[in-house]
Amino acid sequence: MVVVNANVYTVDDDFSKADAFAVHKGKFVAVGTSEEIRKTYTADQIVDADGRTITPGLIDAHCHFYGLGLKQQEVDLVGTKSFEEVLERVQQFQRENQRDFILGDGWDQNDWELKEFPTKTELDELYPDIPVVLERVDGHAYLVNQVALDMAGIKWDTKVEGGEIVKKWTDGYSGITGVLIDNPMRLIDAIIPEPSLEAQVQALKDAERICMNYGLTTVNDAGLNRSTIELIDSLQQGGELSIRVYAMVSNTPENLKHYLYQGPVKTEKLNVRSVKVYGDGALGSRGAVLKKPYTDKWGHYGAMVTPIEEIEDLARRIAISEYQMNTHAIGDSANAVVLRTYEKALQGKNDRRWKVEHAQVVDAIDFDYFKNGVIPSIQPTHATSDMYWAEERLGEERIKGAYAYKKLLDKAGKVALGTDFPVEQVSPFLTFYAAVTRKDLDAFPKEGFQKQDALTREEALRGMTIWAAYSNFEENEKGSIEAGKFADFTIFNKDIMTVPAREIPTIMAEQTYIGGEVR
Repeated sequence: MVVVNANVYTVDDDFSKADAFAVHKGKFVAVGTSEEIRKTYTADQIVDADGRTITPGLIDAHCHFYGLGLKQQEVDLVGTKSFEEVLERVQQFQRENQRDFILGDGWDQNDWELKEFPTKTELDELYPDIPVVLERVDGHAYLVNQVALDMAGIKWDTKVEGGEIVKKWTDGYSGITGVLIDNPMRLIDAIIPEPSLEAQVQALKDAERICMNYGLTTVNDAGLNRSTIELIDSLQQGGELSIRVYAMVSNTPENLKHYLYQGPVKTEKLNVRSVKVYGDGALGSRGAVLKKPYTDKWGHYGAMVTPIEEIEDLARRIAISEYQMNTHAIGDSANAVVLRTYEKALQGKNDRRWKVEHAQVVDAIDFDYFKNGVIPSIQPTHATSDMYWAEERLGEERIKGAYAYKKLLDKAGKVALGTDFPVEQVSPFLTFYAAVTRKDLDAFPKEGFQKQDALTREEALRGMTIWAAYSNFEENEKGSIEAGKFADFTIFNKDIMTVPAREIPTIMAEQTYIGGEVR
């Protein structure tokens, strides 16, 4: 295939531009001018791009690909503006589907007029005999009804370290509210029925369809079990799944025993060479671990999901393997723990490319740890989703070290950009927009949220392509349009580098190519 008359951002070392390239056997073989390419190569297929913009295939450096697919089979609670609307959507879903175990996802009490966790009272009244499990948008809290609590054996005196079984004492309510934060959620996970093989396959195909519609060619799934990884591999090998997957292995004894012993797994479509570890919880549910108490909750510091000693043991164990350690850290205390653990375990080996997933709130004294080869894996839309209430949690001083993407880039030299979907929307154009403007879709705030930490357009595009590929040890095979690399590229309807900022969210991926084939 030959592509000519294009506006190509190659994202090579010089961020050079071209207007044509040639593809053979799934890889770029030449990049240059239309005249040069036409003169040198004959092709079965000639694509005239008619001046449209082309970039390397977009990479989401932190998402939940399989989770996105599963969410298509549950109640969609994203964007609900009240708990009453949550209940309405659950009832509508149940009328249409008649499930004997109701699952939902996407509620966020910070978007409601009453910004408090709900209770299970109404769910108990509506569904006295059917278990209901509704996941908060960040994946760090559940709201469940009494049936689910009973099935999981959760009672008043149940204790689980690393989280909270929320209880409430008011005139109108007394007892377990049905809200579970972080580790207690695992008791509920144990009773949720496993999806059938058919449902799992459908979930992966649904997720691929959604991602490819947005120009994504590689996704980094932040936490998968062996069975799902092997299912992805089998679908890719059989030609039923085209998207490339960088799989982070979920931190379970079974997964680690298998993968650390076996070593990395690498095909053209699948790369398994990292372990996903949870440090703390999320800021929105006050599970992120802070060095000083939450400004809006006296005496509360959040909770480590994985104990510090276990994080340190994992780091030592992973350091002697070929695997990368990718640790979720939101709060400044959790980031400090992870960064210091990395430094100790790596002992000056700055080429291991271990990542801090989110790096959301970092104390001023801890930023320099990122100079030692640690990669911040960040999600720009988190800043614009959280900016309305983040200062309430952190206070006016601590907020200055939050969502500090430019400072992280200055220290680390590279940042990998993702969305954390389905926590946020899948669109990489919203990622790009949030990174460069630090505004929401209503152009608020006028000057941008902590605008000093905005990225340039070049930095944002690198973070979604070559830097993300580098973070996966894949910079020699993808992330830029250069001879010898996989012919993964995306054709857009607008020029992402020059279009007015307000139009960035409206950009569309007109065609997505993986290995030189349109998908």
